[in-house]
Amino acid sequence: MDITRLLDPVAPASFGSEMIDPFGRSITYLRVSVTDRCDFRCVYCMAEDMTFLPKRDLLSLEELDRLASCFVEKGVKRLRLTGGEPLVRKNIMHLIRSLSRHLESGALEELTLTTNGSQLARFAPELADCGVRRLNVSLDTLDPDKFRQITRWGELDKVMAGIRAAQAVGIRVKLNAVALKGFNEGEIPSMIEWAHGEGIDFTLIETMPLGEIDEDRTDQYLPLSKVRADLADRWTLRDIPYRTGGPARYVEVAETGGRLGFITPMTHNFCESCNRVRITCTGTLFMCLGQEDAADLRAPLRASEGNELLSNAIDEAIGRKPKGHDFVIDRTTRKPSVSRHMSVTGG
Repeated sequence: MDITRLLDPVAPASFGSEMIDPFGRSITYLRVSVTDRCDFRCVYCMAEDMTFLPKRDLLSLEELDRLASCFVEKGVKRLRLTGGEPLVRKNIMHLIRSLSRHLESGALEELTLTTNGSQLARFAPELADCGVRRLNVSLDTLDPDKFRQITRWGELDKVMAGIRAAQAVGIRVKLNAVALKGFNEGEIPSMIEWAHGEGIDFTLIETMPLGEIDEDRTDQYLPLSKVRADLADRWTLRDIPYRTGGPARYVEVAETGGRLGFITPMTHNFCESCNRVRITCTGTLFMCLGQEDAADLRAPLRASEGNELLSNAIDEAIGRKPKGHDFVIDRTTRKPSVSRHMSVTGG
């Protein structure tokens, strides 16, 4: 441990090729939003009439490559591309193919995406060719009518075709479902059974208070502590040490033989082991999903052809990474804990 970290908790965060935050956590996982746009309008994520960023404000694909590559040079081992919906970004495969060079060199252990699955049937073969071995697909219901209701614009058949296409080329799919009271809570067991029957891991997520939406999150919120207790009455759940690099904690369901994850930002703060930071499509670095503090990386990125200014800005920002988030469902004001939408931050 660098002695300056012990003497000064906000000293520059990296030494050697490693990024260490003020609480001794090694930052090895980067999520990059490549666009704030999406072809769905999920009710817990976006308002139906969204105002998206002007395209001129977005980083170019070349800038996204350079930014992500700088983090890889500083010790990031897992890189996840998110959105919005990453596969609606024009020429996105040029970026993915370029970033795959870090897999070939061994600098990067994993290059993956979080997607709604709508474009997967088109892109799955090329993603596999670029070394993508795992994908997260967001899927909150298996009922076509309810799927259209929750996404406003989505078609379940396209997502299912995308999942099959990914599996056909050897990409492992994990499903993420946001647990929503009064919407899918009664469907959760059947979704788990279906996923496990297809050899797919399934993860439940508590709704997070990010951004103004048309719905009331106090009505949507379903604590996963209750969901888990209900599932434990039905099945045998065994805690297992399996990890994917993210915040999910997994159990094995004895009766299905599959893995079930829980992401619980509201009922259980998982921040003690956080190894992640997020970059928006405009080059803003958020050290914590649930905090507003951020660092502008676009300015140093564009100020020089070299990466010294950018690297220094990253170090300064990691030195401010907080211990934990401020998520709370505010039943008094019914306002989000964080004003920005998830689609802006990315995944």
